[in-house]
Amino acid sequence: MTPLVSLPQSDVPLPLNATDAMPEMTDFEEIQMRGRTVKLIADLTDTPIEPTEEHRDQAVQLANEVITNPETQLNLNQYPNETMAYLAGMVSMYQADLVKELADYKRFVVNKLVKECDHPDAKIRLGAIKALGEVDGVDAFKKRTEVTHKQQSMEEVEKELLETLERLEKRTINVQSRVIPNDSDAIDA
Repeated sequence: MTPLVSLPQSDVPLPLNATDAMPEMTDFEEIQMRGRTVKLIADLTDTPIEPTEEHRDQAVQLANEVITNPETQLNLNQYPNETMAYLAGMVSMYQADLVKELADYKRFVVNKLVKECDHPDAKIRLGAIKALGEVDGVDAFKKRTEVTHKQQSMEEVEKELLETLERLEKRTINVQSRVIPNDSDAIDA
């Protein structure tokens, strides 16, 4: 079997280092990527990741910093693997809890609206029905616009325009114009 050798191409610039080769990431994406990398290395080397209380405190401090000020550029290189693994776990749990809570809130709101649809007051009933119709997935009141593109030759377009003009011409009314004197003109004379 012949080994495959990739020759560098002169028109493709090489990154200066591994950092330059990495794509731009948000802090959340970088934290998750670093956490997955730490876990993969730990799994491959059969080394458990055991964060100490200090690592946990660092992770909590970093998480608070990212949540309160998303524009802050963090230098995650200074933290040990245990801190990054713990932080990645926190971020994953935070996102999972948030999604679960939002789904629970939506279900709660929909259930309350369904209950209000039986209210004796017509205003409340109508408001609940309208709100239910606007729920994502129901979309009873969503306005949709359809655009149909029709391909026609120039002759067909001219024929259609002439027919439209003929129809409009049949609807016109012949009128004669005349000047109606203004009442104020008669008084002045």
